Amino acid sequence: RVVPGFVAQFGISSDVQANELWDVPIEDDPEGVKSNVKGTVSFATAGPNTRTTQLFVNLVDNAQLDSMGFTPLCEVTQNL
Repeated sequence: RVVPGFVAQFGISSDVQANELWDVPIEDDPEGVKSNVKGTVSFATAGPNTRTTQLFVNLVDNAQLDSMGFTPLCEVTQNL
C-alpha cells in the first residue's frame, strides 16, 4: 500500500504458509542508529519486538518515527 507523502509499505501479508516461516518476531534494532529519511527502508511493527514480513520505504523525511522503534535497515539509492 502507498500512503502518499508518507510511506510505501510491502510484505507477505496474505500468504498464510509464507507467514508461518516468520512465526518468531525479529527483535528491534537500537533506536537512533539511523534516521527515517527519504529512501530509507524500515520494518513495520505492531509494537516492540514484533517485526515480521512487513516493511516500508520512507517517501519523505519521517524523523518522527525514529523514537517509535522504526530503525532503518537499508536505503533505496535509485529511482525513488
